[in-house]
Amino acid sequence: MMEIRSFDLVQHVGELDVSLLLALDALLRDANVTHAAARLNITQSALSGRLNKLRQILNDPLFLPASTGRGVTATPHALALKPELDQLLDRLMQFGQKAYVFDPSSSDRTFRIAASDNPAAIIAPDLLPHIHKRAPGVRIAFIFPDSATIGEQLESGGVDLYIGAANDAPMDLIGRKLFDDELVTAQRIGHPRGNGSLSLDEFCSLDHLLISSRGGMFSGVIDGVLAEHGRTRRVAVSVQSYALAPLIVASTDCLCTLPKRLLERFAHSLDLFETPIPLGTFALKYFWHPKMSADPAHQWLRSMVVEAALGNTCDHI
Repeated sequence: MMEIRSFDLVQHVGELDVSLLLALDALLRDANVTHAAARLNITQSALSGRLNKLRQILNDPLFLPASTGRGVTATPHALALKPELDQLLDRLMQFGQKAYVFDPSSSDRTFRIAASDNPAAIIAPDLLPHIHKRAPGVRIAFIFPDSATIGEQLESGGVDLYIGAANDAPMDLIGRKLFDDELVTAQRIGHPRGNGSLSLDEFCSLDHLLISSRGGMFSGVIDGVLAEHGRTRRVAVSVQSYALAPLIVASTDCLCTLPKRLLERFAHSLDLFETPIPLGTFALKYFWHPKMSADPAHQWLRSMVVEAALGNTCDHI
């Protein structure tokens, strides 16, 4: 017997939908079919159809013509449903807000950004305070990207954003450019060569520090450009960390050539110069999976990254 009741209950609940609940709520509020239909922005006949369906599901007339001849009056069954109906509609409203509204000021969400050493060192110092002013409970995790799996991580939600070069990202991701940056050469303040402009001969004769992402390499893109002009340089130090490079240069006589936005943060200990040979610029981009495009929390994160990259980190009025 219990199994039959359970089956009947599932059938009845399955026949209920939000439009029927809203019709019941409107009739309880207005006690008038005309007014309730206007509240719901539907015709009176449409409302009557919903009421008839409710009567069948709940096995009760629910509303009867008022003795005054104007409007309707609720049955005891309908009145008994009102407290539960109010709570149910409130919960549905909360559910809808959770699904579509993101409040950074009260969120405790953790966002994961995949970025190699260079982009992280450029973006993080501006991005983190910019976010924490607006979302003190939000946490940011910077992780090193795995080029072989970054697409799958973005699709699964294990990573929210990837920041890097265009040729490092799978084709099925959405990408936007953050900025173009130029390469400049740095030396420590008080370098023995002085602080005049850097000639190509000086550039080639002095020791250099090189960033080797794979580790242990002493030749890179700059060496390829020099070779095209029949020149070479001596790389005396090879490190994997962009963040470590300015610290080493500040305490040695090595030069290093890195993105300007990174080296400008160390202007208190480094002098910066235009490179004596054209090295071009590089574009830094950010990528995400298409399924996250409409997610409000993800939209907010992307806006924070763009504002930090563009230097628009002042408080909005």
